[in-house]
Amino acid sequence: MTDAGNDRKTDAEDDPREAGPRGAGDEAVDASGEGQGTDARGAGDAGKTPGAAGDAPPAEDPPADDPPAEDPPASESWEDEWSLDPSLPARAAAAAAERDHHGLKRLVEDLHAADLADLLEQLGHDMREAVVQVLGADLDPEVLSELDDDVRDDVLAAMDPAHLASAARELDADDVVYLIEDLDEDQQQNVLDALEPVDRTAVEQALNYPEYTAGRMMRRDFVAAPPHWTVGQMIDHMRAHDDLPDAFHDVVLVDPALKPVGLVPLSRIMGSGRDRSLQDLKRDQMETIEAEEPQADVAYGFNQYHMASAPVVDEAGRLVGVILMEDAMEALDEEAEEDLKRLSGVGDESLSDKVWEITKLRFPWLAVNLGTAILASMVISQFDATIEQVVALAVLMPIVASMGGNAATQTLAVAVRALATRDLTPANMRRLVTRETVVGFTNGLIFAVLVAVVELVWYGDHKLAAVIGVAMVINMLAAGLAGILIPIALDRAGADPALASGTFVTTVTDVVGFFSFLGLAGMVLL
Repeated sequence: MTDAGNDRKTDAEDDPREAGPRGAGDEAVDASGEGQGTDARGAGDAGKTPGAAGDAPPAEDPPADDPPAEDPPASESWEDEWSLDPSLPARAAAAAAERDHHGLKRLVEDLHAADLADLLEQLGHDMREAVVQVLGADLDPEVLSELDDDVRDDVLAAMDPAHLASAARELDADDVVYLIEDLDEDQQQNVLDALEPVDRTAVEQALNYPEYTAGRMMRRDFVAAPPHWTVGQMIDHMRAHDDLPDAFHDVVLVDPALKPVGLVPLSRIMGSGRDRSLQDLKRDQMETIEAEEPQADVAYGFNQYHMASAPVVDEAGRLVGVILMEDAMEALDEEAEEDLKRLSGVGDESLSDKVWEITKLRFPWLAVNLGTAILASMVISQFDATIEQVVALAVLMPIVASMGGNAATQTLAVAVRALATRDLTPANMRRLVTRETVVGFTNGLIFAVLVAVVELVWYGDHKLAAVIGVAMVINMLAAGLAGILIPIALDRAGADPALASGTFVTTVTDVVGFFSFLGLAGMVLL
């Protein structure tokens, strides 16, 4: 998908200066654009008269010794500039504890909705509830769409039903969907009853789509026009309506059946003459998204084709909404965060979760890892006689298993991410598997030499040094292969590689590491 700047037609008509006489609408555009700049320059020269420069009093020279601008304190950084004041949560909590409505309102009234969401997320459950209740109707409705899911549930539970209904009326339909999709039916109905009929219909239609699909994430307010309209008609139409979307990048061209046939960037509309047809300004390509398409696929499409927006269609191909780049990037961020958490065995938890909730989320992963640890211990138990005769094996064997586990984790992270971004495909799979095999073997050789030197320094046993070196090569090679083959196999089986790969890979490296090291030691040393 080519970008608006790259596929722009360089027709002479595209330049407003070549478009001939301008209408009243264009004069208004100039008045708000270049005209202001011209007026500003004219005002600066208004006191000058041609030929009278010599009569004007000389301008005063600026002071010679202006104090230099002070550098910011060394402790400040760019991160500090974008961070919430560290003292604000404590001050807000104190105001809420004293039920000081005006004081709390003064603290938060100038905060951006995202910063206010950060403030609420940093407070404990009880204090968060107190802040919400003290603010009451003065809580910015926009903050509800900025909160993490768990914190949002706490905030909604603490809000007065009348305030919640009032806040819902201030939000866009897509934000209302995000707000109420996890509420129980009674709470959903209370919010829906407070909405305008048009917004209520839009929200109810969105809730009919499956969760995590394009139908849930799309925006239902968009600008559409027939292809035969001119730029002038489009501009006049937009100026005549005060209910335009707060943010949009393209005008969707639709046929009489309301099926999208093209996208016209706003930049081209504003940069073209009034007589120019919208059909001539549309993008070279347009990707349509089905309403039930998974949001992960939507995010991938936006990221892959660098789209600014895309129309969403129903089963009949009719336009039902649009998805903007910022919506897709938010979904992409959610997918990446989910993969990272699953890869670490954390689950869907947040900093605001309670101890028992986190314990329940982490327990299954830890239980599985306990099973793999027991399996590795069973392998070790098969060589207890060997370990009794060569005590050094007990000291050195964790090195082999640990190095294999770390190497496998590195390969696993690359493989899972490549599968998520669809960079790992059948076309390049063999090459990547071969690459990881070579990398594992090479690192195995390097660290085999290093660990052999360590063994010689500790124990001075050349045979044991050779055993641990060979075991290191075997386990590093197995780690590279397991790190890429296991995610591929799970992906083909329909399982989530990020969720299940870590357990299998750890098991492989532990079993192979202990078996190869202790088995070789039994063969060579005894």
